[in-house]
Amino acid sequence: MDTDESFPDSLPLSEVAAYLADKKARAFLPYLYDEDLLITADTVVLVEDTILNKPHDENEAREMLELIQGKSHQVVTGVCLMDLEHQILFSDTTSVRFSNLDTFEINHYIKNFKPFDKAGAYGIQDWIGLIGINSIEGSYYTVMGLPVHKLYAHLKSNYELKY
Repeated sequence: MDTDESFPDSLPLSEVAAYLADKKARAFLPYLYDEDLLITADTVVLVEDTILNKPHDENEAREMLELIQGKSHQVVTGVCLMDLEHQILFSDTTSVRFSNLDTFEINHYIKNFKPFDKAGAYGIQDWIGLIGINSIEGSYYTVMGLPVHKLYAHLKSNYELKY
């Protein structure tokens, strides 16, 4: 289900991903049944006090990749766990450092991998992540879009897990 990904300008940038995960969950709320547990997530890239969401076209993807190459940025993934009685909202942040990318590498990535569904116009698991990311501080899975370690911890402490 497509959800409007707008957010209030007054919202601190570090809270946007969790806000959007909550917004996605609320869109599904009418479809939940008694035993359902809904998990939604959203990821944003923060660079120089700017949010990079999903690019709309090749030019915007190119601008984003040119902006983040050669420097560090933060990837924030927000997660919402919701059932009919409870909601748990949390986020995780990972710092990612890209090497300098040349025009050929950026254009090749955009043309062949079409990263229009990815915050910041890249996937860490894609070709550009393999050749362009120098280091990360934090969780690889947060950058992929779901901080599984934190999700598991919240599930374990708030729900009866059956193995």
